[in-house]
Amino acid sequence: MSALQLFRRTRTAYAAPLLLALLAGCDKPAPEPEEVRPVRAIQLAAGNGAERVEFSGDVRPRYESRLGFRVGGKIVERKVDVGANVKDGQVLMRLDPQDLRLAEAQARASLRAAETERDLAQADYKRHQNLRAQNFVSQAVLDAKQAALRAAQANVDAARAGFRGQSNQAGYANLESDADGVVTAVDAEVGQVVTAGAPVVRVARTDEKEVVIGIPEDRVGQLRQATEVNVRLWANREVAIPGKIREVSPVADPATRTYTVKVAIPASPEARLGMTATVDMAVAGKGGDTQLRLPLSALVQDKGATSVWVVEKGAVQLRPVQLAGQSGNELLVAGGVQPGQTIVTAGVHLLKPGQKVRILTADVSRRGDTEAAAAGGAAK
Repeated sequence: MSALQLFRRTRTAYAAPLLLALLAGCDKPAPEPEEVRPVRAIQLAAGNGAERVEFSGDVRPRYESRLGFRVGGKIVERKVDVGANVKDGQVLMRLDPQDLRLAEAQARASLRAAETERDLAQADYKRHQNLRAQNFVSQAVLDAKQAALRAAQANVDAARAGFRGQSNQAGYANLESDADGVVTAVDAEVGQVVTAGAPVVRVARTDEKEVVIGIPEDRVGQLRQATEVNVRLWANREVAIPGKIREVSPVADPATRTYTVKVAIPASPEARLGMTATVDMAVAGKGGDTQLRLPLSALVQDKGATSVWVVEKGAVQLRPVQLAGQSGNELLVAGGVQPGQTIVTAGVHLLKPGQKVRILTADVSRRGDTEAAAAGGAAK
């Protein structure tokens, strides 16, 4: 075999496996691109020592009168129903006035009798004055006549006062509203005999309203220094009505163990009595701290430790954090992260260390981020 034939045979023997290897390499699939997972995140910023809290309550009148008759008697007429708007001085109910009118007539007759006795005593006193001037009677007799005249005048004054009082009693047969307002309850009906002072109609004034809420005992001290108070009605949450804390109960309710707080609001046709309302307050944080805050959705439990995902150069890393407490719907962070870091708030349970991520929401506004994170968590 010549050298040329040997070279050709050797080249063929080495080229065949190489060609087969190249063909086999072409059949391998191309490597898949690394997955980039979309997440929601916030940029941490130190708190300003204030937090917002919300409490639910209802709209009530500041003044609500339980009206009753000043005299007793039988109700013969009811002129209003629950929900009726009434004016100051408007008649709400009437009693049977017959007995009151008879008593008034008796008092009038007593007054006339007393005036007649007084006139007679006055004429008698004048006659004895003339007799005394002529020295026909003694001074003692004249003094007795003068005392009788004064007693008769006193009887007239007493009878006149009794007549005026009885006239007022007759007028009390009409129950009148003492202010403009709305009837919230009717506690008596026609034909019912009521005693003096028994409540029969409740009238709430509509010029001043307030929202009544209950707060836990650990918030009482904070709410006394609230810097901003807004009221939002459930029927229209888009409108914020400015409010002012008017009263904080000094004792807790025995049933709920919460403290009653009354928030005054300006006159508004939208705020109707009995409506559900939410009071949003800006209060000083506990201890006036400036700790970092995170939404609940940002936390991950890893090997018994509470951690968060920190975004660095487009990838996430798991960092353990130390919690200092809770503030409303947010958690106070004592350590583990720093202001300015970006923290994942939604999709935390689908990540792994080094995972590439794409941030959907990044906003330094903590309040807006919290709401966005909550929406993202709900979507998951």
